[in-house]
Amino acid sequence: MNAQLCVDSEVGALTTVLLHRPGAELERLTPRNNDQLLFDALPWVARAQEEHDAFAELLRSRGVEVLLLADLLRETLEVSGAARIQGISSAVDPRRLGHALAQDLAAHLRTLPAPELTRILVAGMTFDELPEIGTAGPPSLVRLMHHGGDFVIDPLPNLLFTRDSSFWIGPRVAIPTLALPARRREASLTDLIYAFHPRFLGVRRAYESHTAPVEGGDVLLLAPGVIAVGVGERTSPAGAEALARSVFEDGLAHTVLAVPIAQQRASMHLDTVCTMVDIDAVVMYPAIRDTLEAFTIRRDDGDARIGGPRPFLEAAAEAMGIDKLRVIDTGLDSVVAEREQWDDGNNTLAVAPGVVVAYERNVETNARLEAAGIEVLRIAGSELGSGRGGPRCMSCPLARAVL
Repeated sequence: MNAQLCVDSEVGALTTVLLHRPGAELERLTPRNNDQLLFDALPWVARAQEEHDAFAELLRSRGVEVLLLADLLRETLEVSGAARIQGISSAVDPRRLGHALAQDLAAHLRTLPAPELTRILVAGMTFDELPEIGTAGPPSLVRLMHHGGDFVIDPLPNLLFTRDSSFWIGPRVAIPTLALPARRREASLTDLIYAFHPRFLGVRRAYESHTAPVEGGDVLLLAPGVIAVGVGERTSPAGAEALARSVFEDGLAHTVLAVPIAQQRASMHLDTVCTMVDIDAVVMYPAIRDTLEAFTIRRDDGDARIGGPRPFLEAAAEAMGIDKLRVIDTGLDSVVAEREQWDDGNNTLAVAPGVVVAYERNVETNARLEAAGIEVLRIAGSELGSGRGGPRCMSCPLARAVL
């Protein structure tokens, strides 16, 4: 059943994808916590859901099977006691709650039906929502001293961006460590889905790390056997090197390009400045076109040999075995290009070679893509984009046609 789950490029025809429909977790965002939870604004949740539903329906209309993370999580919790234990353990932190309250909360969560437990694991729980548990013993100082609106279990509003907490390399799935505290628990949920859901029975892991961070938004499958990894705010050099060694050992790649990117919010991942739109073409933020570099890591007699740095476009073309990559700039006007880069103009999702999904608001970028022969499928993103992510960020391909 899992033979068809395989991703060896960014642009092969998309057949199965993992999305997360935004829900109650976005309603947890306030002016007090949105920075900590990595959102630039407070989204209108109902509109964000409408936009996401339209995105999912567009993919279905192109023949793509759309799996929703919350559905998979609920189904996993329904069939696996081990998954329930793992999910509850990752959500209940004794260091924050104290041993007694954490123990009582975990015991309470174990009694909940799968739909309610799924909602709490994703949307979190406040002290106001915490039921009267463990009342026979002494009162919890943590409970007495916290404000009612504080979180007993933190929400996961960034779960919307399914690209980061898992990504596929060939027939295997990678479960990485996410860099920032607000997102680290996301990988624990994708981990238990891949480990216990019947759909993924027998799927093997490509890479698994509990130390050096790597995020899927930094990982581009440029061609079969060729992987680019952005190194910046979210992926560390140690993470990129560990990923390279792992895929070499498993025979999943022959070349990994480690690509330094600016450690800032505007370019948090490599896919915020560059994505593949065809087998030989990228859309790229023009401000970094001539300065982006790459260290080339190749397997050499069972070890990793590192060369460079050298210009990214040159190193990528050589590794891919082509003369050069076609580059489509996101506007020649520097102000327009900067605005559209911020609005995820470079963050496109290819559904087939030369066919991409993009936010409609990036008018100049989309026009330049079409002028270069790329078909652009536009979606609204005024609310979805408040967490700084576009169509690629919001999708984790599980299967693509082999090029």
